[in-house]
Amino acid sequence: MLNIKIKELRQKLSDKDISAVELIKYYHNRINRYDPEIKSFISLNETALEEASLIDQKRAKGDHLPPFAGIPIALKDLIITKNIPTTCGSKILEHFIPPYDATVTKHLKDAGFIIMGKLNMDEFAMGSSCETSYFNKTRNPWDTNRVPGGSSGGSAAAVAARLIPLSLGSDTGGSIRQPGALCGVVGLKPTYGRVSRYGLVAFASSLDQIGPFTTNVEDTAEIMTVIGKHDDKDSTSAKIDNDNYMSDLSGNIKGLKIGLPKEYFSESLNDELKNSIFDALKIMEKCGAEIVDIDMPHTEYAVAVYYIIATAEASSNLARYDGVKYGYRADGKNLNDMYVHTKSSGFGEEVKRRIMLGTYALSSGYYDAYYLKAQKVRTLIKNDFISAFKKVDLIATPTSPTTAFKLGEKLKDPLQMYLNDIYTIPLNLYGGCGISIPCGFDKKMLPLGLQLLGGYFEESKLLNCAYAFERATDWHTKVPDWLEKE
Repeated sequence: MLNIKIKELRQKLSDKDISAVELIKYYHNRINRYDPEIKSFISLNETALEEASLIDQKRAKGDHLPPFAGIPIALKDLIITKNIPTTCGSKILEHFIPPYDATVTKHLKDAGFIIMGKLNMDEFAMGSSCETSYFNKTRNPWDTNRVPGGSSGGSAAAVAARLIPLSLGSDTGGSIRQPGALCGVVGLKPTYGRVSRYGLVAFASSLDQIGPFTTNVEDTAEIMTVIGKHDDKDSTSAKIDNDNYMSDLSGNIKGLKIGLPKEYFSESLNDELKNSIFDALKIMEKCGAEIVDIDMPHTEYAVAVYYIIATAEASSNLARYDGVKYGYRADGKNLNDMYVHTKSSGFGEEVKRRIMLGTYALSSGYYDAYYLKAQKVRTLIKNDFISAFKKVDLIATPTSPTTAFKLGEKLKDPLQMYLNDIYTIPLNLYGGCGISIPCGFDKKMLPLGLQLLGGYFEESKLLNCAYAFERATDWHTKVPDWLEKE
């Protein structure tokens, strides 16, 4: 069961080899056994077993069921879920229970998925280690003294530990791909506009995108057929036909051109990681791909640009948490005093840091010098990608500059923490699609990730290349030893 694919689960349920109730109980048992150590979940859905029982009753009567009926999934806790708490990992939303579902949540329910619970994250998705959550610090299943990455650390760790077969996260500057790499699972950031953001609690609206974590590329393709649809409720949702991702997984990449940008392979890059990327590219060459050297000259400015644009948008988006409409409220002598006390005690240090940075960048006298200039440089970074994709089909890079680092190691040095996303941030500024796939382990048996980047709405091409590599390797099947007892 540890490496079972979604299509195999579907078949077992359809053939009645296993019931939906038995499946939910299996994953509940794993959560109860292992999550006290990993701390990937913030909350569990108390009605999951009831939902599974209803599905079993309908299946027994021969009723028509949606394709994924009875299969469990869990969501990062900034994706809105009706009647299930949505906290964003923050004290300010600790007791918030939404009255409606996000569009992706509705798509999942319509397809028959059972929401098992909500997963831990850096507060309001602001972090690269899953240590800024108000509730818990999630731990990496490969070494519980290390971080799982962030901000979707709970989503990655839960899948890596096989506490759930798949999950959803969000990616603003690498928050799916980086934890995917650090936890040794597949993490896809779809093209901006491919998956509806309606019901995704906003961090930076021009950068945020929902995407899946899975143990294999086929499952990623399956879940994208469910969530990758146009939505009239999201003004940024693209009006394009959904690809048939599964039928496009041929594994044939003969003639595919993969770009190798020298800017992503500096001398400071860990040798083990660099060698694993080059080994992965050799495998792709054997599969028929052609490796092409390319230049992306404005890459060095990406982190600085991101931390101006993202914090500016965050300062605007988080203004709504004022203690009046919903969520946590602190006492105050008057309205202004209540505002100050609510935000001061309701937000964590990292969130307050980014709000202040963004507010400063947007303030009178500094807007042109920071925010406007950052948007101009963002255009230059976009143009780097546009030029690159005229020469190559995909781009290959490391996902993260290091493997999982120790808990607390970088918390007191925000700049070092921000640099963890140095290889993932440029894609968000461009808006294309990207995936991290397991490509090995270092000497400490910590996972290494290969990042593949694609152009706008090139998910099928991206997934097929990842699938070809996955078929030629077995890195994605590895599970931490202490979890292999069931």
